[in-house]
Amino acid sequence: MKLKMLAFATLLALGGTAFAQAPATGAVKADRAAVKADRNAVKQDREQIKKDVKAGDETTVATDKAKLKADTAKMKKDKKTLSADRKAVRKAKATAATAASPATPPTPATPATPAKK
Repeated sequence: MKLKMLAFATLLALGGTAFAQAPATGAVKADRAAVKADRNAVKQDREQIKKDVKAGDETTVATDKAKLKADTAKMKKDKKTLSADRKAVRKAKATAATAASPATPPTPATPATPAKK
């Protein structure tokens, strides 16, 4: 009985830490949407710069370049967050899978064999 309680307590402890490390539900989807929005913003900034260069408006081009730089930095930050969340999800799934299956199966209790004479 004590062995079962020990195994159960270990399983709960490992399972609890695995779920504690997992990111919030839907975090990866939200990060993916943020990266997609940032990518579109960068694309629009580049198109706007091309239009302003053709028009010959240098002050607007400088403003657009600064906005492009800020949007690119935000996109890189969001990509890193997405990557970290994906890794955390994979790690949580792996630890949950290993915690669900015991590392070594319990050995059945066998009676002691008598010593040979």
